[in-house]
This record gives sequence, C-alpha cells and structure tokens, in this order.
Amino acid sequence: MTSDTFSSRPLGTVPAALAAVAPVAAAAIIGNLATFPNLTPWYESLAKPPFNPPNGVFGPVWTLLYILMSWAFFRILRSPEGASRRRAIIFFLVQIALNAAWSVAFFGFHSPTAGLVVIVLLITAIAATVHAFLAVDRIAGGALIPYLGWVAFATLLNASIWWLN
Repeated sequence: MTSDTFSSRPLGTVPAALAAVAPVAAAAIIGNLATFPNLTPWYESLAKPPFNPPNGVFGPVWTLLYILMSWAFFRILRSPEGASRRRAIIFFLVQIALNAAWSVAFFGFHSPTAGLVVIVLLITAIAATVHAFLAVDRIAGGALIPYLGWVAFATLLNASIWWLN
C-alpha cells in the first residue's frame, strides 16, 4: 500500500471523532478558564446593552454550538482526501484557535477592544470555514450556520460593550 492510497482514505471513525473533538474541547476549556474567573467582578461591572442575554444563556448555547462544530468537523475528517478537504481543515483550525483567543482577549485581558479585534477576525474565519465545508460536505457546512449566526450576534454584543465602556 502506497502513501497515496492510504492518504486518499478518510480517517477511521474513532480517530476522526477524537481529532474532531480535541480542538473544540481545547477551545472550550481555554474559553472557560479565561471567562469564569472574570465574570465577577469585572464583566458584571461593565455597562451592557439591553439585548445582552442573561449569563445563564451562554453555557447551553455554546455547548450546542461546540457539539455542532465537532460533528461538522468529524464529517469533514471522514470525507475523501483532497485539496478542498485540506482547505476546510485548515480554516476550521484557524477559526477554532480564534474562538479560544476571543475569550482570552475579552475576558482574560479585560479588553472589549481586543475582543472586538479578535471577533471580527473570528467571524471572517467562520464564514470562510462555512464556505470551505460546503465545498466538501453540505451538511457539515450547514451545521456551522448557527455558529456563524451566534458569533454575528456576539460581534454586535462585543461592539456594544466596547462602545458603552
């Protein structure tokens, strides 16, 4: 068996599942470590717009979005090898790194300004990831649409907090 033959095969189910969950779990852990210690008193003390959801909304929403991201990435990792798949994987890894970086920038650094810079990069990377996923697997690409929508809302929220503070 040549390496070309092997590389044209999708990852097996278990390796793909582990590879799909690992970066998403890492981003979630980094995000939680940056966020939770800074909810009080720092975040609590910020002026927020009237459409700011209660803190209890964020956990369930992010849990669902992380599950969708992992499932979508799993589908891409199980897709046949090719330039489109490689591009989709790269975009996914860039956006998930930016996802973790946003929590560090906003909460860890106590900086709505840094958060705004990162989230603009993040939403751009998510849009590119959706496009790349759609080229490989339409279901995987569609599974990221709620994430894109939530981060669009989070961008407005971040911008509003920046403006008010």
